[in-house]
Amino acid sequence: MIMSSISKALFFFAILSFSSFSAFAENEGHGLAMNYYRDSCPQAEEIIKEQVQLLYKRHKNTAFSWLRNIFHDCFVESCDASLLLDSTRRMLSEKETDRSFGMRNFRYIETIKEALERECPGVVSCADILVLSARDGIVSLGGPYIPLKTGRRDGRKSRAEILEQHLPDHNESLSVVLDRFANMGIDAPGVVALLGAHSVGRTHCVKLVHRLYPEVDPALNPSHVEHMLHKCPDPIPDPKAVQYVRNDRGTPMKLDNNYYRNILDNKGLLIVDHQLATDKRTKPFVKKMAKSQDYFFKEFGRAITVLSENNPLTGTKGEIRKQCYLANKLH
Repeated sequence: MIMSSISKALFFFAILSFSSFSAFAENEGHGLAMNYYRDSCPQAEEIIKEQVQLLYKRHKNTAFSWLRNIFHDCFVESCDASLLLDSTRRMLSEKETDRSFGMRNFRYIETIKEALERECPGVVSCADILVLSARDGIVSLGGPYIPLKTGRRDGRKSRAEILEQHLPDHNESLSVVLDRFANMGIDAPGVVALLGAHSVGRTHCVKLVHRLYPEVDPALNPSHVEHMLHKCPDPIPDPKAVQYVRNDRGTPMKLDNNYYRNILDNKGLLIVDHQLATDKRTKPFVKKMAKSQDYFFKEFGRAITVLSENNPLTGTKGEIRKQCYLANKLH
């Protein structure tokens, strides 16, 4: 009787253990993983890296695009390359909304996709290309190498209609910005680090003339105002004209902690830059990153990792697009 009870207990435990292991294995198989394409496309990450380096040599501004892509795509509900889809008769592209003003170089994502399709057709997702090109673009700009997982699948529709609900704007209050980052698990030092991406690239005049006209924002450093007025001489810039101010005049092509020294000196171009350097919730981290590039890089890498893993499509969800600008059903 006792042995029978023990046997039943052991049998039940074995079944429970097997079920738990199966569920764990299934979850692992359907999630993100390091070197996800190790067996299905061993050269995938190397191909992306080579293409990013080649494109950067030809067109330096591609690196800024890779960095902005991951922010705009992953922030809007999921890292699923919805950003890359073109508009159709029934669907507006995220790329064509006002919030995507100034974004470009999407065609080069297609260049990378074509190189991967030649090596292993139908295997590597556009979502993973977008994330890994950002990782390698960060390195091109002198930033840290950030190990990132892969295994994302591509979404089938744009999310233009909900973009404003998720993506924080540079003119919003810092409380709103912090809340939207917190929604995906990024804390205050992570927010400060990610906005350090403003260390590179440029800001179009249309995004900052409200700080210059009709009156100059008194919070701006007077020595910087002269340069801004020279670059943005019109209160209402022509949106088709290429009028902009470099985010960092000192090291405009380098991702570094010079951004934090600039904003502490009231040389931030955007309202969010100014708030970051003056708000008690973020100023301590700004000061710390201004002193230590290692700390900046550590927090930047941590935040990029969280951002890149925001609600990805994995397993049987989504698809692997044949072309990044078009869902497969439209082929």
